[in-house]
Amino acid sequence: MARYHEIAADLAAKIRNGQYAPGATLPPQRELSAAYQVTLMTLRQALRVLSDDGLVVQQPGRGTFVAPATMAYQLDRLRSLEEDLRDQGGDVRTEVLTKLVRRPPAAVAASLDLPVGRSALLLERVRHIGGRPGVHQVSWVVPTGLRETDFTAVSLYAALAGAGLVVGRASERVRPEALPGIVARILGEPQGTPVFVSERVTYTLDGTPVVTDRATILGRVMEIRTERAAAGVSVRWQRPA
Repeated sequence: MARYHEIAADLAAKIRNGQYAPGATLPPQRELSAAYQVTLMTLRQALRVLSDDGLVVQQPGRGTFVAPATMAYQLDRLRSLEEDLRDQGGDVRTEVLTKLVRRPPAAVAASLDLPVGRSALLLERVRHIGGRPGVHQVSWVVPTGLRETDFTAVSLYAALAGAGLVVGRASERVRPEALPGIVARILGEPQGTPVFVSERVTYTLDGTPVVTDRATILGRVMEIRTERAAAGVSVRWQRPA
């Protein structure tokens, strides 16, 4: 076995047994190469193997990090993304980038059935998973009175319920994309990185649309799962538009 494969196997074992926890930074490359008594080139080959296997994430200028444990994006229940992640025991922190009232783009206004000139609450958040940014989410919300809500501590669905608006259903589309430049800078990932994009419209019990969401989800931190049953969730597959 090539030496770099032996090093990759040893580091992988240390990651899996918890010696290097999810989100932790590996020792500097020079330190690791000295510990394994190999050249930097050999050590970098080993790290490339770990990266290809999804065990580590390398960030130029910052170091090599153990990949966070993969979490599930559930399709079989209607809850906020934050509630889903916390229910799975995830270390989740919400950072609010934007929270202001303004007129939405025409496509968003149409999705929310808003009259011409009507404003909505623009809410832009980043979900930090395992201490690292993993999801960028832009929401447009019809009740503008939620502007003073602390969305670092309260989920959007909980805030809606507190305002007397109970969600009843949502229409959602999830598709693969390449990470665009602006969001790439926010998430600290290279432009073009594979991501999932979820576009969701949430409705109240009487069918009134109250929220549109666009969530950009790094594939290295989340996978999509669903449970199928004869009388359970309906998942429809179709070719992208």
